[in-house]
Amino acid sequence: MTVRVLLVDDQPLIRAGLRVLIADAPDLDVVAEAATGAEAVRLAREVVPDVVLMDLRMPGMDGIQATRAIVAHGGPTRVLVLTTFDDDEHVHGALRAGASGFLVKDMALDDILGAVRVVAAGDALIAPAVTRRLIAEFARRPTPAAPTRSLDGVTEREREVLTLVGRGLSNAEIAAQLVISPATAKAHVARLFTKLGARDRVHLVIAAYDANLTTPTP
Repeated sequence: MTVRVLLVDDQPLIRAGLRVLIADAPDLDVVAEAATGAEAVRLAREVVPDVVLMDLRMPGMDGIQATRAIVAHGGPTRVLVLTTFDDDEHVHGALRAGASGFLVKDMALDDILGAVRVVAAGDALIAPAVTRRLIAEFARRPTPAAPTRSLDGVTEREREVLTLVGRGLSNAEIAAQLVISPATAKAHVARLFTKLGARDRVHLVIAAYDANLTTPTP
């Protein structure tokens, strides 16, 4: 099945480069392009792409606002941010707005294409350096006086799993730390998706932070 992609970037040269890159991939197809956030929202609703490859810094409606509008509209379209990553607050803002992935523009081209496929398949993906920086930033922030997210209905074991997801551990690493099977760890993560209304693993990390479960690693 061909993955339909909407390119969003205010720089024509970057859009052209991405278009050529995607054209060489037989399973990917650029169905539309946008130079502004407002245009991206309109086109996302008109052509319903599988993935929106979204820049953040654009005049007028920026990529975070556009991501929030696209996700709020519902439907199958998922947003994958591709940026220079020069502002941590933009990273957090984009993920909270509903982005399913976050990449930096200096990543290998094949990795960018792979990320589009991963997000289209319903998973989440963040560039490794961004993941480390994101988790570290969450850990450095002062703990709020009270959690901003309720964990009603989450079992004690699921809370432990969520804590480890929030620290960036994979299912295999969670299984090893809790002395359970990888299949059991995966099942716990799947139940957390449902109970917390998280679209993907990225948003479980945010849920863990909002529930005060992420703490600095000694």
